[in-house]
Amino acid sequence: MLTIKFITENANEVIARLATKRYDATTIVSEVISLDALRRNTQTKLDEVLSDMNNLSKQIGDLYKQGKKEEADKAKLRSVELKEGSKELADVLADSEQKLHALLVQIPNLPHVSVPEGKGADDNVVERTGGVMPKLADNALPHWDLAKKYDLIDFELGVKIAGAGFPIYKGKGAQLQRALINFFLSNASAAGYLEIQPPYMVNAASGYGTGQLPDKDGQMYHDLVDDLYLIPTAEVPVTNIYRDVILQEKELPIKNTAYSACFRREAGSYGKDVRGLNRLHQFDKVEIVQIQHPDNSYKSLDDMVNYVQTLVEKLELPFRILRLCGGDMSFTSALTFDFEVYSAAQDRWLEVSSVSNFESFQANRLKCRYKGEDKKTNLCHTLNGSALALPRIVAALLENNQTDKGIVIPKALIPYTGFTIID
Repeated sequence: MLTIKFITENANEVIARLATKRYDATTIVSEVISLDALRRNTQTKLDEVLSDMNNLSKQIGDLYKQGKKEEADKAKLRSVELKEGSKELADVLADSEQKLHALLVQIPNLPHVSVPEGKGADDNVVERTGGVMPKLADNALPHWDLAKKYDLIDFELGVKIAGAGFPIYKGKGAQLQRALINFFLSNASAAGYLEIQPPYMVNAASGYGTGQLPDKDGQMYHDLVDDLYLIPTAEVPVTNIYRDVILQEKELPIKNTAYSACFRREAGSYGKDVRGLNRLHQFDKVEIVQIQHPDNSYKSLDDMVNYVQTLVEKLELPFRILRLCGGDMSFTSALTFDFEVYSAAQDRWLEVSSVSNFESFQANRLKCRYKGEDKKTNLCHTLNGSALALPRIVAALLENNQTDKGIVIPKALIPYTGFTIID
């Protein structure tokens, strides 16, 4: 959430930069400025009335002591009038603050100055590529056929039990899932991330804290009875560990990693791009999260991008890293790099990770702060990245490594799978 101070002092800049995200902030910024002026004016009046009430209360006591009952009674009547006025002002203040907050949570984060212009995915900029493009036989199969051939994943059985988008992994398919989770967690721990095992459900305050609510309300599974949300990513519970927390500057950076199942309704997703593992309602992912000093957050973003690159390199997958354009960025991000791996049998690139710096946007919603050596309290910067999401990694591994003898496991993964080939 952008701060009121920043919006009111930099209104034109906010409008111009949000235009890069294809968001017209003209009206909402004007409303924020107007409501803030009303709020501040009302607060000033209320402070004055409360001060008058306090002074009058002292005068009434003195007047009674002096035997000036008539003057004291008049002062008491005036005190009652002031009290009624203070209640009215307090109601106006509370209403303006509520309306102001309702507007602020609708405004996206400002894109970093390096974010390219663009309407959507076609306008993203390729930063770098790596890996060797596989050469498959003419009879190569897509991963959904390979999953059936080797009895790894049962999509139909998942439909029976829960519905489309909830596959069942079996045998070496289930073992491959577990191996990848352990592989990603082990690498994250070796890179200095503390492993966290978070809850899979969060309250509304947590959803608002990281910006999924209200922006992605329709994409989240919501338990109406207990008012809890199934998490779309471990980013939500892990980052919310630091909600309403004041850290010491020397504690930064904080680096956490977590495995979780992730749940997304994916409303409106149809067509060929959702077949097999390409788009699911439930999937596994390992997340990395950093709470960082503002001066160091973009260095951390580079480090996180480089770290995720090592993972896809170890898995021997051809990849490319994209700098997202304004029109393809999330509500909360200031700068995002997406990782895509090449799926040979589908002949298409599959997104497997987004690594983002949110600057102070989430921290302001979370009230995640640090106290510096000067004893002043400031907002932290938050960052997170997928390291990695499993479904499309599995799709690419199955497709790219298929041979006439079976599906070969990358060398780095063999210690985690316990087998070298799926046959």
